Amino acid sequence: TVRIWQGSEDGNCDCRHILKDHTAEVQAITVHATNNYFVTASLDSTWCFYDLSSGLCLTQVEDPSNSMGYTSAAFHPDGLILGTGTTEATVRIWDVKSQGNVANFDGHTGSITAISFSENGYFLATAAHDGVKLWDLRKLKNFRSFELYDQDTPTNSVDFDHSGSYLAIAGSDVRVYQVGSVKAEWNCIKTLPDLSGTGRATCVKFSSDAKYLAVGSMDRNLRIFGLPEGDASMES
Repeated sequence: TVRIWQGSEDGNCDCRHILKDHTAEVQAITVHATNNYFVTASLDSTWCFYDLSSGLCLTQVEDPSNSMGYTSAAFHPDGLILGTGTTEATVRIWDVKSQGNVANFDGHTGSITAISFSENGYFLATAAHDGVKLWDLRKLKNFRSFELYDQDTPTNSVDFDHSGSYLAIAGSDVRVYQVGSVKAEWNCIKTLPDLSGTGRATCVKFSSDAKYLAVGSMDRNLRIFGLPEGDASMES
């Protein structure tokens, strides 16, 4: 199921809709740039396109040639392209209007755990058991790979910030990279230690202004990494 919650002024949240269009676990939700629509991706090998206010499923897309379940999803910043990750290491790119599969990226090992488009729309970062790969969307090619952790440690999350300046990667720790280009280097400018003691950060997200990072870990805690209050300078 998918549940839509709405916040109120008193700080409480009410469940407005419970959506039951999928027949297996829902693995990902991504909201359209207009904030009017969202897509869910499921292990039932379909993705659904919803109207956010009404909770109505406007279309459910099933590809008869694909038996792979979906494990992750993200809208391109222009809202016209959707990326989905699969259980079998393939990243599938969709034209949202036609619901057509327009490109596939192969090369990872294991399920795709997370995908993220850069703010300028030129790059796609994908994470899987074997690390992170960066793809040039103009040439549909992999131009850089990061194998940061040992073979028993999957890369669980990847996230571009909204300014297009940084890329965060989560595995046994969290690393922040300065965004480069196809030819320029992507330098690691900060490594945040694993404070959970579990050796597994499961999710990382930038705030809208990149002033802090939210990190989820296997100890069921959410940690916020940022600058101390009143400190205006960023230490690398």
